[in-house]
Amino acid sequence: MANKYTTNEVLNTSLPVVAEITIYTLMSIFDLMIIGRYGGNIAVSAVGLSNNLTNAFIEVFISGGFCISIVSLVSRLVGAGQYKNAERFASLGFILGIGFCLIITIVVFFFGKELLYLLGARNEILKIGYSYIKINSVGLFFFMSMRLLNSILIGYGNTFIPFVCSLIVLFIKIILNYLLVFGIVFNIRGIDGSAIASTVAYLCGFVFCFYYTVFKSQVKLKLIYIFSVCFNDIKRILVLAIPCSMEEAAFSISKLMCVSVIIKSGSVSFAADAIANMIEGISVMPSIGFGIAVITLVGINVGKRDYRQAKKVAFNCAFYAAAMMSIFAIIFLFMPNLLVDLFVNNDEKKVAYLAGKCLAIGAAEQPFIGLSLVFAGALKGIGDVKSPFLISCFTSWIIRLPLTYYFINVLNSSITAVWWITAFQWGVDALLMFIFFEYKFNKVAGVSNHISFYSE
Repeated sequence: MANKYTTNEVLNTSLPVVAEITIYTLMSIFDLMIIGRYGGNIAVSAVGLSNNLTNAFIEVFISGGFCISIVSLVSRLVGAGQYKNAERFASLGFILGIGFCLIITIVVFFFGKELLYLLGARNEILKIGYSYIKINSVGLFFFMSMRLLNSILIGYGNTFIPFVCSLIVLFIKIILNYLLVFGIVFNIRGIDGSAIASTVAYLCGFVFCFYYTVFKSQVKLKLIYIFSVCFNDIKRILVLAIPCSMEEAAFSISKLMCVSVIIKSGSVSFAADAIANMIEGISVMPSIGFGIAVITLVGINVGKRDYRQAKKVAFNCAFYAAAMMSIFAIIFLFMPNLLVDLFVNNDEKKVAYLAGKCLAIGAAEQPFIGLSLVFAGALKGIGDVKSPFLISCFTSWIIRLPLTYYFINVLNSSITAVWWITAFQWGVDALLMFIFFEYKFNKVAGVSNHISFYSE
């Protein structure tokens, strides 16, 4: 077990990230609860499919791409004491990321209907989903931009301000959701009201983060660096961002393809899967939080050339992530129906039954998710972004997708088969991430004298 200093360092950095991500997940759950009460399983299916689509874009290009590259670079440069270079790369990463945010917004706004159709949305689901995603695309621009700013702060270990920002967004979104969806004070806007509430909330969060990063942050956003940019600077960011994006693409696209397979099994199965996934998203948050924090912690210590401490914080993060995930696993195993009942009406008993079974099966994968995400983050902290990409490709495309297609389309199995497949996928993923981390970390530590950073 790590010493007290290591434990405090891990928890002080990780817990605000866990809390921040949990808040955003709770907001999504709150949305589905409101939408489910308002429009039933058709509305849940439409919004769930729309969110799967937009989340794939965000995870692939922003959260899993540019954000990770910014955190990895900034943390190692800060650890090496090179704050000016950290600001330069943080600012350049933000500028490049904003360009992709704009492209994603335009694509979703103008081609959202076609994308939803390709994913299997038809009739009422397509109509509701397109109306929702068109409005929500504007809010997504501010959300993605806010994530880029947060990654600068997280890079030097400031995880508290992103947490405060999430509270601001949560407060505004909850109030506006009730006012707009059910027509309290305003006219009833229904499902579109939820999208409007998200847009306003994310705009406020972006303004708060932009002000702090420009004027208060230790590593400040300075857009003036765009005039002194060189090809090597861009290359250094893209060398990290592209493999990270490809890793997320391998996972997210395979997940979307699995969703397109599942939706053909009917709205009941799809709604059950969407609800179970949304509930499971609560348990995944600690793992994602520790997985992001470990990039910073490992990166800073690698920048200091303190490899012993870097390995300590990595294993400490893995321990806490697995422990917290195990608690959720117990809850999902013994109380799945209690959680599912929060999301469905009394007349949706079949949806509730299937969702409860999926959630109980999902308990098996919880510790493996924690270990996988933490060791993947530790690899990125030392600058190795290719190994997580290759592992993600293997587990997503060789294990998950073919088995899902076979069991659902060929054998016509229940939606529960998909959850057994996913549990197996995460088990293999966690094992491979651990093996690669041990090998790559020992290799990096052994050639530490050859690791160099830009000098100020």
